[in-house]
Amino acid sequence: MTTTQPKITIIGAGGFVFPFRLIGDLLSFPALRSARLTLMDIDADRLARVAGAARDLVDHHGFDAVVEETTDRREALSGADFVIITFQVGGIESYRHDVEIPRRYGVDQTVGDTVGPGGVFRFLRSVPAYEAIAADAREVCPDAQFINYANPMAMATAFLNAQGLRTVGLCHSVQGTTRMLARTLDVPYDEVSYRCAGINHQAWVLEFRRGGEDLYPRLRETMRARHLRGQAAAGLVADDGDHSEAAEEASTYEGGNEQVRTTIMDAFGYFQTESSHHASEYLPYFRKTPELVEEYIPQRWDYYEICAGHDESGDVDAQLTKLKEHLAPSVEYGASIVNAMVTGAPAVIHGNVPNEPGLISNLPEDACVEVPCLVDAGGVQPTAVGELPLQLAALNRTNIGVQTLAVRAALRSDRENVYHAVALDPLTGALLTLEQIHAMTDELLEAHAALLPEPLRP
Repeated sequence: MTTTQPKITIIGAGGFVFPFRLIGDLLSFPALRSARLTLMDIDADRLARVAGAARDLVDHHGFDAVVEETTDRREALSGADFVIITFQVGGIESYRHDVEIPRRYGVDQTVGDTVGPGGVFRFLRSVPAYEAIAADAREVCPDAQFINYANPMAMATAFLNAQGLRTVGLCHSVQGTTRMLARTLDVPYDEVSYRCAGINHQAWVLEFRRGGEDLYPRLRETMRARHLRGQAAAGLVADDGDHSEAAEEASTYEGGNEQVRTTIMDAFGYFQTESSHHASEYLPYFRKTPELVEEYIPQRWDYYEICAGHDESGDVDAQLTKLKEHLAPSVEYGASIVNAMVTGAPAVIHGNVPNEPGLISNLPEDACVEVPCLVDAGGVQPTAVGELPLQLAALNRTNIGVQTLAVRAALRSDRENVYHAVALDPLTGALLTLEQIHAMTDELLEAHAALLPEPLRP
């Protein structure tokens, strides 16, 4: 793709944190400083604030970019070269149902937006919005590159692709985790090479190297030392004061804050790309009782409570000040995709894409997988990883079943598949009977009825 003024549309641009930082990312690339930025949101007041800050940023740096704002989805999509999705349907009130209803049944989700009953219903209530976007896009921007940042990443991205939209889903867990591991080992990040693949939030660091050195042996030793320190701090094991030299290296980090991922690595051989808080939701081992949760995650971290208590009033102003002083891209991949497709300068990202044709050969073809992708003027080109170690593929498949059943429920208007998806969630199945799961799913269907696709409403 070559264009002097690409139209970049952001759907859900009224968010006070992420969309504006994404605008800063886009303007950090010289080739995009004359872009047409079309910002769309259903909340005109929130949208106006972000659009105003974007114009202020453009004017401050003397760029030629045009910033448009609209509440008309079709207008925003018309002629778009790139469409970036960043919205959450239902807001905090719907999110409250996602976490509070399962919690009453004993399913304590620390995030609840990607897997489990919370993830399934965040996806299902977003389906009408995705369908409306797809219907317009097929008419007014059929060749646009869609970039999805909305959770649940795998379900949403799979559904958008099934609607005929060329979509890549983006997350920051690979970038964040590999940077954290480099800091932990005191290795400069620009000297590290790695290979990651799997599914979103449960991708695996298959290789982690510095030149010719395999860093995994030192990583295992260091993280194990941190794990033991965390257990000792909680009084779960005796601390004899001798955890090898790696303990000294780990002493500057908060002990125990990665006990879940360290335990997963000890059991299955590889490090996972999502935080211990969130990783604990993907498997049945860590959240069976409040006591077990406290053992593995001594400091409670609740994303719903963080969102509900967040004061957004100063976020845009603070970001605007920083971006006026120093305009540089963040670690997010979205702007680098746009720049690579506009200029042809190649980039490498980790993206969520359909597993076709067998990018990860021992995962199902209808899965949405996270793999390295090359990007240039030809678009996003996923690379084939081959087979994952069998135990890692097996862990991924426990979550893929939930994802694909939820997507099929939406595509086929099959309410029974909603029950199947929730029942097959590993954590939910470890805690509840089938009868309890059915009752919980009924409550969630009732709570979200107004936002669900009509065939799925109770």
